[in-house]
Amino acid sequence: MVSRIPVMLYATDPVSEIGIAGQLRARPEVRLLSDGDPEAAEVAVLVFDAIDEEAVRVVRKVQRNGCLRTLLVVNHLDEAGMLVAIEAGVCGFLRRTDTRPETLVDAIRAAAAGDGTVPPDLLGRLLNQVSLIHQQVLAPRGLSFSGLSEREVEVLRLLSEGHPTSEVARRLCYSERTVKNVLQDMTRRHNLRNRTGLI
Repeated sequence: MVSRIPVMLYATDPVSEIGIAGQLRARPEVRLLSDGDPEAAEVAVLVFDAIDEEAVRVVRKVQRNGCLRTLLVVNHLDEAGMLVAIEAGVCGFLRRTDTRPETLVDAIRAAAAGDGTVPPDLLGRLLNQVSLIHQQVLAPRGLSFSGLSEREVEVLRLLSEGHPTSEVARRLCYSERTVKNVLQDMTRRHNLRNRTGLI
C-alpha cells in the first residue's frame, strides 16, 4: 500500500478552503490533516489572492513550525512575487484558475519528493530574474550562487583533486599564505572545523 502524503491546508477565505479540502479528501494520494498542524504535515498548501506580506508571513510561520515543503495557490502570480516567495522557502506555485484536483495533487507529490512546480509561462521569466541577480548583484562582487568567489572555487577544486597547499599556490600564482587565508576565511564563514569539511 502506498502511504498517503499528509497535507496541511490554509486559505484566506472559507470558500476556497472548503472547495480545495473537498477535492483533496477525495484523493487517495493525500491525507488532509483536519487540524492544520504544520508539524504533522509533509506539504502545506497555502491559498492566497496574491503573494503579499501576509502570504510571506504565513509561509515563514508554517516553516518555522515544521513543514518545509510549501505550495502557494494564488490568483495573481508574477515573477517578482515568486522571487519573494522563493526567498521565504516556497517550493511550488499554482494559479487558482489553472488548478484542478489532478494538477494540485501532482504539485503536492512533486513537493513531497523535493521537486518544485512553476507555471510554464513564468519559468522563463523566473530564470531571467535569476540570471539578472547573478549578473547585477553577485558577479560584480566576485560571487556565485554557491556563495563562493571564483578564487575560492579554484582553491577548493585543486585541494579536492589532492594537491597540497604549495601546489595550489603555485598553480594559481598565489603565495601559500594567500591560499591558507582563503581556506581559513571559508572555514570560519561556513562554521566548519577544518578544510576536509570545507571540501
